[in-house]
Amino acid sequence: MANKLINFFHMALGLLIISALAFAHHGAAAYDTSKPATIKGKMVEFLFINPHCQLYVEVTDEKGNVVKWAGEFTNPSTLHRHGWSKEMFKPGDPITLVGDRAKNGATPRTDWTLIWTLI
Repeated sequence: MANKLINFFHMALGLLIISALAFAHHGAAAYDTSKPATIKGKMVEFLFINPHCQLYVEVTDEKGNVVKWAGEFTNPSTLHRHGWSKEMFKPGDPITLVGDRAKNGATPRTDWTLIWTLI
């Protein structure tokens, strides 16, 4: 009986550790969530793939240079339940995105909020 109890506590501890690691994977520590930034550009590619959907946008900066931005959303099944599909965006579509920029200043961003305008 004592052996079963010890095994139960070992399994519970293992599950607790695994769940903590999974939560850490989805943390936002690398992003500055206090200053949301907005970008406007043209859609390059939208990948409706696991584990996170990927989005690539070309943005013209204040100097007239084209900068390619990359970002990610949640998983495809969650987006699909909210009406999204892999055919939703086409290359060249104008798009506006609001998101949290990486603290290290890199252009890839995450946790996009989408405000798109398709013309």
